[in-house]
Amino acid sequence: MGFADLLDEVGGFGRFQMIHVTLLSIPGLLMASQNLLNNFTAGVPEHHCRIPNITAALNESTAALLRAFIPLDSSLTPSRCSRYTDAQWHLITDRPSHTNASDLQTEACAEGWTYDKTEFISSIVSEWDLVCTLRPLKQMSQTIYMGGVLTGAIIFGGLSDRFGRKGMLIWSYFQLAVLGTFTALSPSYVVYCVFRFLTGMSVSGVILNAVSLKVEWIPTKARTLVGTISSFFFTFGQMILAGVAYSLKDWRKIHVAVCLPFFAFFIYSWWYSESARWLVLNGRSEEALKHLHRVAKINGKPEMTEKITLEVLESHMQKEVQSSKSIHTVFDLLKTPTMRKISMCLMVVWFSTSFAYYGLAMDLQKFGVNIYLMQIIFGAVDFPAKLVALLMLSFLGRRITQGTCLLMSASVIFANIFVPKDMQITRTALAVLGKGFTSASFTCIYLFTGELYPTVIRQTGMGFVSTMARIGSMAAPAVLILDEILPALPSIVYGGSAVLAGLIAFLLPETLDIPLPDTIEDVEEKREKKIQSLKEQTQSESVALQDIKQSGGTCEESKSSGLHPLSETSAQLN
Repeated sequence: MGFADLLDEVGGFGRFQMIHVTLLSIPGLLMASQNLLNNFTAGVPEHHCRIPNITAALNESTAALLRAFIPLDSSLTPSRCSRYTDAQWHLITDRPSHTNASDLQTEACAEGWTYDKTEFISSIVSEWDLVCTLRPLKQMSQTIYMGGVLTGAIIFGGLSDRFGRKGMLIWSYFQLAVLGTFTALSPSYVVYCVFRFLTGMSVSGVILNAVSLKVEWIPTKARTLVGTISSFFFTFGQMILAGVAYSLKDWRKIHVAVCLPFFAFFIYSWWYSESARWLVLNGRSEEALKHLHRVAKINGKPEMTEKITLEVLESHMQKEVQSSKSIHTVFDLLKTPTMRKISMCLMVVWFSTSFAYYGLAMDLQKFGVNIYLMQIIFGAVDFPAKLVALLMLSFLGRRITQGTCLLMSASVIFANIFVPKDMQITRTALAVLGKGFTSASFTCIYLFTGELYPTVIRQTGMGFVSTMARIGSMAAPAVLILDEILPALPSIVYGGSAVLAGLIAFLLPETLDIPLPDTIEDVEEKREKKIQSLKEQTQSESVALQDIKQSGGTCEESKSSGLHPLSETSAQLN
């Protein structure tokens, strides 16, 4: 008997769970906007050196005139980072070529740049001239944001196990709403990065606590369906981001649009119920009982409020309560054999999933397709990918789904290496397919991790292993620099990482239709039972083998006496 049995008695996956999961999932519509915001707020518009007395952006009427001021690069397009020292009027009538002007003296863009405002009215790139020598600062802003997400995973993971899921989630909503909105008022690049870092911290708080509050109020059999459906909110959010960014095209307005709704989430989040599991394990059984009674009433089971008493609740979780009296830290994730194996494997899987995902999703301009359309396509592919993941999670289990998605993602990434660059549609299609597999892997890993770690240390565990995802997302943009050494090298690194993680995922224990563990002892007992079962199987096989040997000895004796056992039996029957 355990808490899962009490959930079934108060209605299983009833009206309360439906409302609870929906309200927790709605903010997920804007989680994609936070993580992928850099594609639009830090978009790089077409640009060239500012020319004295010519302030118009590059278009058909000025293109010819710019030939006198702007040299052509190797692809016969106007250079973004240099201009002629003196006007070369004769080039206006000459046939465009980058060779006939190679001897002409050029200089850097001393007076700044002129930006095309067709795709982006304003971005942090055009606001603070993050181009040419300052171009790395564009990616740096995303790395700093992901550093905040990493820091938040470490901080909020521990705080949630100590102070509760609901309180930390409410605070995370408020922090994201306030600091995310203030980001739009940033007067400088440094201030912008500080606000993005703090916003990233709150994003981790929202994701980690929302996942735990869902998992800890859902019956065992409903976890797969709920986990997958919840992830569709994030998927749909990617398409919403494309619509918001296209309609505004101004980085300040986009920030306000995707952060302001969190004030509404902050207000209605007070309706949430704190995890009853966590309350009992932290010596607050009376509060847990009130929440259970509330759930029973909402689910149409008012009679259970009399049947489920404090004594009944504590008797169901007696073992868990005894275990929770000890203080758990992040070191407990590596102290015992099974927990150590789970944690080490999950670290690799989380890192590689995020590494491959953001390697594909964070630089949409490289595909040569309209960036807003590309964002919609990248979001839409998640729907079929996650439906397939749902079927696999339900019938094949978590372990096979996790490993298969990562290996398929790797195969697609490797395949793209051999596609010529002029086949842009094929390369884009393969990238979209790879993104779908990594997205399905993300869906699985969030659910899988929540089921593998016990309640007493679930948030600490989620925070610990998800730090590797943040490191992966920080490292992904940096790997793109390797294409200067070898064009295929970034894909080799992304794909190799996914292969390694896919193989390691098969080492994790299966959790399909298995009740959530509440203590570390529960996790280790499963290992002991498995070892004991293997020993018993080995012993039975040894006994069977011994019997076969003895039977073989009897046969030999029969042969030496000139009578086969079957012949002897036939003789007896006759």
